[in-house]
Amino acid sequence: MKVIDQKNGISNMLNSFRKLVNKSNKITFVGCPGFCTPFAELLAYAIRNTNKEMVFVPKLEYDKAKRIDFTEYGMQLSEYIDAIADTVVLLGGLAMPRIGVNAKDAKNLVKKIAEENCSVIGVCFMNVFKKYGWDTQIDFDYIINADMVITTYASEE
Repeated sequence: MKVIDQKNGISNMLNSFRKLVNKSNKITFVGCPGFCTPFAELLAYAIRNTNKEMVFVPKLEYDKAKRIDFTEYGMQLSEYIDAIADTVVLLGGLAMPRIGVNAKDAKNLVKKIAEENCSVIGVCFMNVFKKYGWDTQIDFDYIINADMVITTYASEE
């Protein structure tokens, strides 16, 4: 895959995502519960003022798809909904070995969710899709990768 954009910061990550889903009508996020859920909600928040329908599928459990709604508390999972969409977003937590999901099964789920001409987007940290070979096993149209530098400070008392 070739680099098409490179910027720093969370707001730029959200801007990149917003551009990629500009023409989408329904977006289904697929990720592991707990770790990926808040990232799906964060990405959904970036497009909250659009008419896009948004869905979250935990792990590969198609029948547990829930709608993502904008509430007074932010983006929240609500009622069960059909996951079929014109855009599928795979979240990087799925590729972590301890989660127990393999790329082949994730690819099969994408086929089940995807409408014709579906866009497949990966969103991950620390190049996890590349690290575990998912970038060559899944037909991503785009991957948004973010790297982090963590600095923890302590008082000098």
